[in-house]
Amino acid sequence: MAEIENNLDTDEIESHLHEIEALLEREKSLNETRQDRPRHELLDNIGYEEALVALERKLAALGATELVSILEVLAEEDRRIVWGALEAGRREEVSRNLSATTRAGLSGRQGGANLRKMLNAFELQGGRLRQIPMDSREELAQANPIWIDLVAPSEEVRQLIEEVFDLSLPIPEEHTDLEVSARFYVEEDGSIYLHSNFLLDKINESRNVPVAFILHRNILFSVRNEELPVFRLQRLRVRTQIGIVSDCLDVLLGLYSADVEYSADALEDIYAALEAVSAQVLSRQMTDSEAAKVLAVIASEEDLNGCIRRNALDTRRAVSFLMRGRFLSASQINDSQQLLRDIESLDGHTSFLFEKINFLMNATVGFININQNKVIRIFSVASVAMLPPTLIASVYGMNFKYMPELDWSLGYPFAISLMMLSVVLPFWWFRRKGWL
Repeated sequence: MAEIENNLDTDEIESHLHEIEALLEREKSLNETRQDRPRHELLDNIGYEEALVALERKLAALGATELVSILEVLAEEDRRIVWGALEAGRREEVSRNLSATTRAGLSGRQGGANLRKMLNAFELQGGRLRQIPMDSREELAQANPIWIDLVAPSEEVRQLIEEVFDLSLPIPEEHTDLEVSARFYVEEDGSIYLHSNFLLDKINESRNVPVAFILHRNILFSVRNEELPVFRLQRLRVRTQIGIVSDCLDVLLGLYSADVEYSADALEDIYAALEAVSAQVLSRQMTDSEAAKVLAVIASEEDLNGCIRRNALDTRRAVSFLMRGRFLSASQINDSQQLLRDIESLDGHTSFLFEKINFLMNATVGFININQNKVIRIFSVASVAMLPPTLIASVYGMNFKYMPELDWSLGYPFAISLMMLSVVLPFWWFRRKGWL
Protein backbone atom coordinates (compact mmCIF):
# COMPACT_ATOMS: atom_id res chain seq x y z
CA MET A 1 0.00 0.00 0.00
CA ALA A 2 1.32 3.43 -0.89
CA GLU A 3 2.09 5.70 2.06
CA ILE A 4 -0.65 8.14 2.93
CA GLU A 5 0.34 11.79 2.79
CA ASN A 6 1.83 13.15 6.00
CA ASN A 7 -0.26 16.30 5.90
CA LEU A 8 -3.52 14.34 5.78
CA ASP A 9 -6.19 15.91 7.95
CA THR A 10 -7.18 13.01 10.19
CA ASP A 11 -10.07 14.87 11.81
CA GLU A 12 -11.53 15.59 8.39
CA ILE A 13 -11.22 11.95 7.37
CA GLU A 14 -12.91 10.89 10.63
CA SER A 15 -15.77 13.24 9.83
CA HIS A 16 -16.08 11.74 6.33
CA LEU A 17 -15.97 8.25 7.85
CA HIS A 18 -18.85 9.03 10.24
CA GLU A 19 -20.96 10.40 7.38
CA ILE A 20 -20.31 7.36 5.20
CA GLU A 21 -21.13 5.01 8.09
CA ALA A 22 -24.44 6.81 8.60
CA LEU A 23 -25.23 6.54 4.88
CA LEU A 24 -24.31 2.85 4.86
CA GLU A 25 -26.53 2.18 7.86
CA ARG A 26 -29.43 3.94 6.16
CA GLU A 27 -28.85 2.05 2.90
CA LYS A 28 -28.73 -1.35 4.63
CA SER A 29 -31.80 -0.55 6.73
CA LEU A 30 -33.83 0.41 3.67
CA ASN A 31 -32.55 -2.63 1.79
CA GLU A 32 -33.70 -4.94 4.61
CA THR A 33 -37.13 -3.28 4.53
CA ARG A 34 -37.40 -3.93 0.80
CA GLN A 35 -36.36 -7.56 1.18
CA ASP A 36 -38.81 -8.21 4.02
CA ARG A 37 -41.79 -7.34 1.81
CA PRO A 38 -42.92 -9.84 -0.85
CA ARG A 39 -44.03 -6.95 -3.06
CA HIS A 40 -41.81 -3.92 -2.82
CA GLU A 41 -43.73 -0.72 -2.42
CA LEU A 42 -42.83 2.29 -4.53
CA LEU A 43 -41.87 4.42 -1.52
CA ASP A 44 -39.43 1.75 -0.31
CA ASN A 45 -37.72 1.65 -3.70
CA ILE A 46 -37.54 5.44 -3.88
CA GLY A 47 -36.02 5.68 -0.40
CA TYR A 48 -33.44 3.00 -1.22
CA GLU A 49 -32.45 4.72 -4.46
CA GLU A 50 -32.14 8.06 -2.66
CA ALA A 51 -29.82 6.47 -0.09
CA LEU A 52 -27.60 5.08 -2.86
CA VAL A 53 -27.52 8.44 -4.64
CA ALA A 54 -26.54 10.20 -1.41
CA LEU A 55 -23.71 7.70 -0.88
CA GLU A 56 -22.51 8.12 -4.48
CA ARG A 57 -22.49 11.91 -4.15
CA LYS A 58 -20.52 11.73 -0.91
CA LEU A 59 -17.92 9.43 -2.46
CA ALA A 60 -17.66 11.62 -5.57
CA ALA A 61 -16.78 14.61 -3.37
CA LEU A 62 -13.83 12.81 -1.72
CA GLY A 63 -10.29 12.61 -3.03
CA ALA A 64 -8.45 9.37 -3.77
CA THR A 65 -6.38 9.62 -0.57
CA GLU A 66 -9.46 9.99 1.63
CA LEU A 67 -11.17 7.10 -0.14
CA VAL A 68 -8.14 4.84 0.43
CA SER A 69 -8.06 5.67 4.14
CA ILE A 70 -11.79 5.01 4.53
CA LEU A 71 -11.82 1.77 2.51
CA GLU A 72 -8.97 0.34 4.55
CA VAL A 73 -10.84 0.67 7.86
CA LEU A 74 -14.36 -0.33 6.79
CA ALA A 75 -15.70 -3.81 7.43
CA GLU A 76 -15.64 -6.12 4.41
CA GLU A 77 -19.39 -5.91 3.78
CA ASP A 78 -19.40 -2.10 4.01
CA ARG A 79 -16.25 -1.91 1.90
CA ARG A 80 -17.91 -3.79 -0.94
CA ILE A 81 -20.96 -1.48 -0.83
CA VAL A 82 -18.74 1.59 -1.00
CA TRP A 83 -16.67 0.07 -3.81
CA GLY A 84 -19.83 -0.67 -5.78
CA ALA A 85 -21.05 2.91 -5.32
CA LEU A 86 -17.72 4.38 -6.45
CA GLU A 87 -17.45 5.65 -10.01
CA ALA A 88 -15.83 3.09 -12.29
CA GLY A 89 -13.33 5.63 -13.65
CA ARG A 90 -11.91 6.28 -10.16
CA ARG A 91 -11.51 2.69 -9.05
CA GLU A 92 -8.17 2.15 -10.78
CA GLU A 93 -6.62 5.22 -9.13
CA VAL A 94 -7.92 4.22 -5.71
CA SER A 95 -7.00 0.55 -6.16
CA ARG A 96 -3.32 1.37 -6.78
CA ASN A 97 -3.00 2.77 -3.24
CA LEU A 98 -4.92 0.02 -1.42
CA SER A 99 -3.20 -2.71 0.54
CA ALA A 100 -2.81 -6.09 -1.11
CA THR A 101 -5.34 -7.64 1.26
CA THR A 102 -8.00 -5.03 0.61
CA ARG A 103 -7.36 -5.06 -3.13
CA ALA A 104 -7.61 -8.85 -3.26
CA GLY A 105 -10.91 -8.82 -1.39
CA LEU A 106 -12.42 -6.21 -3.70
CA SER A 107 -11.18 -7.89 -6.86
CA GLY A 108 -12.93 -11.13 -5.96
CA ARG A 109 -9.90 -13.28 -5.15
CA GLN A 110 -11.30 -15.20 -2.24
CA GLY A 111 -8.30 -17.19 -1.06
CA GLY A 112 -8.34 -16.91 2.70
CA ALA A 113 -11.43 -14.68 2.54
CA ASN A 114 -12.95 -16.13 5.70
CA LEU A 115 -9.71 -15.61 7.59
CA ARG A 116 -9.41 -12.00 6.41
CA LYS A 117 -13.00 -11.32 7.35
CA MET A 118 -12.58 -12.59 10.91
CA LEU A 119 -8.96 -11.65 11.57
CA ASN A 120 -7.12 -8.36 11.16
CA ALA A 121 -3.43 -8.31 12.12
CA PHE A 122 -1.35 -5.15 12.39
CA GLU A 123 2.39 -4.60 12.74
CA LEU A 124 4.31 -1.45 13.65
CA GLN A 125 6.17 0.05 10.70
CA GLY A 126 7.57 3.57 10.43
CA GLY A 127 5.62 4.81 13.45
CA ARG A 128 2.32 3.63 11.98
CA LEU A 129 0.36 0.41 12.11
CA ARG A 130 0.23 -1.52 8.85
CA GLN A 131 -2.22 -4.32 8.22
CA ILE A 132 -0.62 -7.65 7.46
CA PRO A 133 -2.21 -9.86 4.78
CA MET A 134 -3.40 -13.05 6.46
CA ASP A 135 -4.47 -15.81 4.12
CA SER A 136 -2.93 -18.88 5.74
CA ARG A 137 -1.56 -20.38 8.93
CA GLU A 138 2.02 -19.97 7.68
CA GLU A 139 1.63 -16.22 7.17
CA LEU A 140 0.16 -15.88 10.64
CA ALA A 141 3.00 -17.85 12.26
CA GLN A 142 5.69 -15.80 10.48
CA ALA A 143 4.14 -12.40 11.25
CA ASN A 144 5.26 -10.07 14.01
CA PRO A 145 2.03 -8.21 14.92
CA ILE A 146 1.32 -6.01 17.93
CA TRP A 147 -2.47 -6.13 17.46
CA ILE A 148 -4.72 -8.96 16.27
CA ASP A 149 -8.37 -8.01 15.99
CA LEU A 150 -10.90 -10.86 15.78
CA VAL A 151 -14.47 -10.18 14.64
CA ALA A 152 -16.96 -13.02 15.19
CA PRO A 153 -14.25 -15.69 14.81
CA SER A 154 -15.31 -19.18 13.88
CA GLU A 155 -14.20 -22.17 15.92
CA GLU A 156 -11.50 -22.94 13.34
CA VAL A 157 -10.08 -19.41 13.54
CA ARG A 158 -10.15 -19.50 17.33
CA GLN A 159 -8.26 -22.80 17.37
CA LEU A 160 -5.75 -21.42 14.87
CA ILE A 161 -4.99 -18.39 17.06
CA GLU A 162 -4.76 -20.48 20.20
CA GLU A 163 -2.36 -22.97 18.60
CA VAL A 164 -0.08 -20.39 16.94
CA PHE A 165 0.17 -18.04 19.92
CA ASP A 166 -0.34 -20.54 22.77
CA LEU A 167 -3.19 -18.82 24.60
CA SER A 168 -6.87 -19.33 25.39
CA LEU A 169 -9.34 -16.99 23.72
CA PRO A 170 -12.38 -16.14 25.89
CA ILE A 171 -15.91 -15.63 24.64
CA PRO A 172 -16.90 -12.00 25.42
CA GLU A 173 -20.58 -12.67 26.18
CA GLU A 174 -19.72 -15.28 28.82
CA HIS A 175 -18.02 -12.72 31.07
CA THR A 176 -20.52 -9.86 31.06
CA ASP A 177 -22.37 -11.15 34.13
CA LEU A 178 -19.22 -11.61 36.23
CA GLU A 179 -18.16 -9.36 39.08
CA VAL A 180 -15.96 -6.47 38.00
CA SER A 181 -12.96 -7.87 39.85
CA ALA A 182 -13.33 -11.13 37.89
CA ARG A 183 -13.35 -9.41 34.51
CA PHE A 184 -9.82 -7.98 34.87
CA TYR A 185 -7.13 -10.46 35.85
CA VAL A 186 -3.62 -11.72 35.15
CA GLU A 187 -2.88 -15.36 34.30
CA GLU A 188 0.09 -17.32 35.64
CA ASP A 189 2.01 -16.87 32.39
CA GLY A 190 1.70 -13.08 32.67
CA SER A 191 -1.11 -12.67 30.15
CA ILE A 192 -3.52 -9.84 31.00
CA TYR A 193 -7.24 -10.40 30.43
CA LEU A 194 -9.77 -7.57 30.29
CA HIS A 195 -13.48 -7.74 29.47
CA SER A 196 -14.97 -4.35 28.61
CA ASN A 197 -18.09 -2.89 27.05
CA PHE A 198 -17.99 -0.60 24.02
CA LEU A 199 -20.82 1.65 22.91
CA LEU A 200 -22.72 0.92 19.69
CA ASP A 201 -25.03 3.79 18.77
CA LYS A 202 -27.27 3.11 15.78
CA ILE A 203 -30.31 4.94 14.47
CA ASN A 204 -32.82 2.49 15.92
CA GLU A 205 -30.69 0.80 18.55
CA SER A 206 -28.16 1.77 21.21
CA ARG A 207 -26.40 -0.77 23.41
CA ASN A 208 -23.09 -1.85 24.87
CA VAL A 209 -21.18 -4.61 23.08
CA PRO A 210 -18.80 -6.81 25.13
CA VAL A 211 -15.19 -7.03 23.94
CA ALA A 212 -12.47 -9.29 25.35
CA PHE A 213 -8.83 -8.13 25.38
CA ILE A 214 -5.76 -10.29 25.94
CA LEU A 215 -2.25 -8.85 26.30
CA HIS A 216 0.02 -11.80 25.54
CA ARG A 217 3.66 -11.73 24.42
CA ASN A 218 3.48 -8.00 23.69
CA ILE A 219 0.51 -8.58 21.37
CA LEU A 220 -2.97 -7.20 21.93
CA PHE A 221 -5.75 -9.65 21.01
CA SER A 222 -9.27 -8.18 20.79
CA VAL A 223 -12.27 -10.48 20.40
CA ARG A 224 -15.82 -9.33 19.66
CA ASN A 225 -18.82 -10.64 17.76
CA GLU A 226 -19.64 -7.58 15.65
CA GLU A 227 -17.96 -4.61 14.04
CA LEU A 228 -17.81 -1.41 16.10
CA PRO A 229 -17.28 2.21 14.99
CA VAL A 230 -14.65 2.72 17.69
CA PHE A 231 -12.40 0.04 16.21
CA ARG A 232 -12.76 1.45 12.70
CA LEU A 233 -11.89 4.89 14.04
CA GLN A 234 -8.80 3.58 15.84
CA ARG A 235 -7.64 1.65 12.77
CA LEU A 236 -7.91 4.88 10.78
CA ARG A 237 -5.87 6.85 13.30
CA VAL A 238 -3.03 4.39 13.70
CA ARG A 239 -2.71 4.15 9.91
CA THR A 240 -2.62 7.90 9.28
CA GLN A 241 -0.86 9.37 12.33
CA ILE A 242 2.80 8.79 13.07
CA GLY A 243 4.07 8.09 16.57
CA ILE A 244 0.78 7.63 18.43
CA VAL A 245 1.46 3.90 18.87
CA SER A 246 4.65 2.28 20.14
CA ASP A 247 3.38 -1.00 21.62
CA CYS A 248 0.24 -3.02 22.25
CA LEU A 249 -0.70 -1.05 25.39
CA ASP A 250 -0.80 2.13 23.35
CA VAL A 251 -3.29 0.41 21.02
CA LEU A 252 -5.44 -0.63 23.99
CA LEU A 253 -5.42 2.84 25.56
CA GLY A 254 -6.18 4.31 22.14
CA LEU A 255 -9.25 2.11 21.86
CA TYR A 256 -10.48 3.18 25.29
CA SER A 257 -9.81 6.83 24.39
CA ALA A 258 -11.69 6.48 21.09
CA ASP A 259 -14.59 4.91 22.98
CA VAL A 260 -14.73 7.92 25.31
CA GLU A 261 -14.73 10.29 22.31
CA TYR A 262 -17.45 8.22 20.64
CA SER A 263 -19.49 8.42 23.85
CA ALA A 264 -18.98 12.19 23.96
CA ASP A 265 -20.28 12.44 20.38
CA ALA A 266 -23.31 10.38 21.38
CA LEU A 267 -23.92 12.75 24.31
CA GLU A 268 -23.92 15.69 21.89
CA ASP A 269 -26.56 13.87 19.84
CA ILE A 270 -28.63 13.44 23.01
CA TYR A 271 -28.31 17.17 23.73
CA ALA A 272 -29.53 17.96 20.21
CA ALA A 273 -32.46 15.54 20.47
CA LEU A 274 -33.52 16.87 23.87
CA GLU A 275 -33.30 20.47 22.63
CA ALA A 276 -35.76 19.58 19.88
CA VAL A 277 -38.00 17.89 22.43
CA SER A 278 -37.77 20.92 24.74
CA ALA A 279 -38.87 23.24 21.94
CA GLN A 280 -41.87 21.02 21.31
CA VAL A 281 -42.81 20.55 24.97
CA LEU A 282 -42.37 24.13 26.19
CA SER A 283 -43.56 26.15 23.20
CA ARG A 284 -47.16 25.03 22.70
CA GLN A 285 -49.90 22.67 23.71
CA MET A 286 -49.56 19.01 22.81
CA THR A 287 -52.09 16.40 21.87
CA ASP A 288 -51.96 12.96 23.41
CA SER A 289 -50.51 11.47 20.22
CA GLU A 290 -47.74 14.11 20.12
CA ALA A 291 -47.02 13.49 23.80
CA ALA A 292 -46.72 9.76 23.12
CA LYS A 293 -44.11 10.42 20.41
CA VAL A 294 -42.21 12.75 22.73
CA LEU A 295 -42.19 10.13 25.48
CA ALA A 296 -40.83 7.56 23.02
CA VAL A 297 -37.97 9.91 22.07
CA ILE A 298 -37.23 10.71 25.71
CA ALA A 299 -37.18 7.02 26.64
CA SER A 300 -34.80 6.26 23.77
CA GLU A 301 -32.41 9.05 24.78
CA GLU A 302 -32.58 7.99 28.42
CA ASP A 303 -31.60 4.47 27.45
CA LEU A 304 -28.65 5.76 25.40
CA ASN A 305 -27.57 8.02 28.26
CA GLY A 306 -27.66 5.03 30.61
CA CYS A 307 -25.55 2.99 28.19
CA ILE A 308 -22.99 5.80 28.01
CA ARG A 309 -22.80 6.11 31.78
CA ARG A 310 -22.35 2.37 32.23
CA ASN A 311 -19.80 2.28 29.44
CA ALA A 312 -17.81 5.14 30.99
CA LEU A 313 -17.83 3.40 34.37
CA ASP A 314 -16.57 0.18 32.80
CA THR A 315 -13.77 2.01 30.95
CA ARG A 316 -12.72 3.78 34.15
CA ARG A 317 -12.40 0.45 35.94
CA ALA A 318 -10.35 -1.06 33.12
CA VAL A 319 -7.92 1.88 32.99
CA SER A 320 -7.63 1.93 36.78
CA PHE A 321 -6.79 -1.78 36.72
CA LEU A 322 -3.96 -1.18 34.25
CA MET A 323 -2.61 1.68 36.37
CA ARG A 324 -2.81 -0.25 39.65
CA GLY A 325 -1.13 -3.28 38.08
CA ARG A 326 1.84 -1.12 37.02
CA PHE A 327 1.64 -2.37 33.46
CA LEU A 328 1.98 1.11 31.95
CA SER A 329 4.96 3.31 31.20
CA ALA A 330 5.27 6.88 32.49
CA SER A 331 3.86 8.39 29.28
CA GLN A 332 1.04 5.84 29.24
CA ILE A 333 0.18 6.70 32.84
CA ASN A 334 -0.12 10.37 31.85
CA ASP A 335 -2.40 9.37 28.98
CA SER A 336 -4.46 7.22 31.35
CA GLN A 337 -4.86 10.06 33.83
CA GLN A 338 -6.06 12.35 31.06
CA LEU A 339 -8.46 9.61 29.95
CA LEU A 340 -9.85 9.34 33.49
CA ARG A 341 -10.37 13.11 33.58
CA ASP A 342 -12.28 12.89 30.31
CA ILE A 343 -14.46 10.15 31.78
CA GLU A 344 -15.07 12.29 34.85
CA SER A 345 -16.33 15.09 32.61
CA LEU A 346 -18.69 12.63 30.90
CA ASP A 347 -20.19 11.74 34.28
CA GLY A 348 -21.18 15.35 34.83
CA HIS A 349 -22.87 15.52 31.43
CA THR A 350 -24.76 12.26 31.94
CA SER A 351 -26.00 13.44 35.35
CA PHE A 352 -27.22 16.71 33.87
CA LEU A 353 -28.93 14.85 31.03
CA PHE A 354 -30.69 12.54 33.48
CA GLU A 355 -32.11 15.60 35.25
CA LYS A 356 -33.16 17.19 31.96
CA ILE A 357 -34.77 13.94 30.84
CA ASN A 358 -36.71 13.71 34.12
CA PHE A 359 -37.89 17.33 33.73
CA LEU A 360 -39.07 16.77 30.15
CA MET A 361 -40.70 13.50 31.16
CA ASN A 362 -42.62 15.21 33.99
CA ALA A 363 -43.59 18.12 31.72
CA THR A 364 -44.88 15.76 29.04
CA VAL A 365 -46.83 13.69 31.57
CA GLY A 366 -48.22 16.99 32.91
CA PHE A 367 -49.54 17.85 29.44
CA ILE A 368 -51.19 14.44 29.26
CA ASN A 369 -52.81 15.03 32.64
CA ILE A 370 -54.03 18.46 31.53
CA ASN A 371 -55.62 16.93 28.43
CA GLN A 372 -57.28 14.29 30.56
CA ASN A 373 -58.48 16.90 33.04
CA LYS A 374 -60.08 18.81 30.18
CA VAL A 375 -62.13 15.75 29.31
CA ILE A 376 -63.06 15.16 32.95
CA ARG A 377 -63.99 18.85 33.34
CA ILE A 378 -66.45 18.59 30.44
CA PHE A 379 -68.19 15.67 32.12
CA SER A 380 -68.11 17.44 35.48
CA VAL A 381 -69.67 20.63 34.10
CA ALA A 382 -72.27 18.65 32.20
CA SER A 383 -73.23 16.66 35.26
CA VAL A 384 -73.47 19.79 37.43
CA ALA A 385 -75.51 21.64 34.79
CA MET A 386 -77.98 18.78 34.48
CA LEU A 387 -78.61 18.40 38.21
CA PRO A 388 -81.14 21.28 38.51
CA PRO A 389 -83.33 20.20 35.58
CA THR A 390 -83.22 16.65 36.86
CA LEU A 391 -84.38 17.87 40.26
CA ILE A 392 -87.17 19.92 38.67
CA ALA A 393 -88.30 16.99 36.56
CA SER A 394 -88.28 14.70 39.57
CA VAL A 395 -90.35 17.04 41.73
CA TYR A 396 -92.68 17.83 38.84
CA GLY A 397 -93.21 14.17 38.06
CA MET A 398 -94.23 13.29 41.64
CA ASN A 399 -97.31 15.58 41.66
CA PHE A 400 -99.74 13.08 40.21
CA LYS A 401 -102.84 14.72 41.64
CA TYR A 402 -101.99 18.38 41.15
CA MET A 403 -100.49 18.46 37.66
CA PRO A 404 -100.44 21.95 36.14
CA GLU A 405 -101.10 20.74 32.60
CA LEU A 406 -104.51 19.43 33.67
CA ASP A 407 -105.79 22.95 34.34
CA TRP A 408 -103.09 25.12 32.70
CA SER A 409 -102.20 24.89 29.02
CA LEU A 410 -98.74 26.47 29.55
CA GLY A 411 -97.72 24.03 32.25
CA TYR A 412 -95.30 21.98 30.16
CA PRO A 413 -93.67 25.00 28.43
CA PHE A 414 -93.22 26.62 31.84
CA ALA A 415 -91.53 23.50 33.24
CA ILE A 416 -89.24 23.16 30.20
CA SER A 417 -88.30 26.86 30.38
CA LEU A 418 -87.51 26.48 34.07
CA MET A 419 -85.22 23.52 33.26
CA MET A 420 -83.37 25.47 30.55
CA LEU A 421 -82.92 28.40 32.89
CA SER A 422 -81.48 26.12 35.54
CA VAL A 423 -78.91 24.91 32.96
CA VAL A 424 -77.92 28.39 31.75
CA LEU A 425 -77.51 29.95 35.22
CA PRO A 426 -74.68 27.61 36.39
CA PHE A 427 -72.75 28.15 33.15
CA TRP A 428 -73.17 31.92 33.49
CA TRP A 429 -71.99 31.78 37.10
CA PHE A 430 -68.95 29.59 36.30
CA ARG A 431 -67.87 31.88 33.45
CA ARG A 432 -68.27 34.96 35.62
CA LYS A 433 -66.01 33.40 38.25
CA GLY A 434 -63.47 32.40 35.56
CA TRP A 435 -63.90 28.69 36.16
CA LEU A 436 -64.66 28.00 32.49
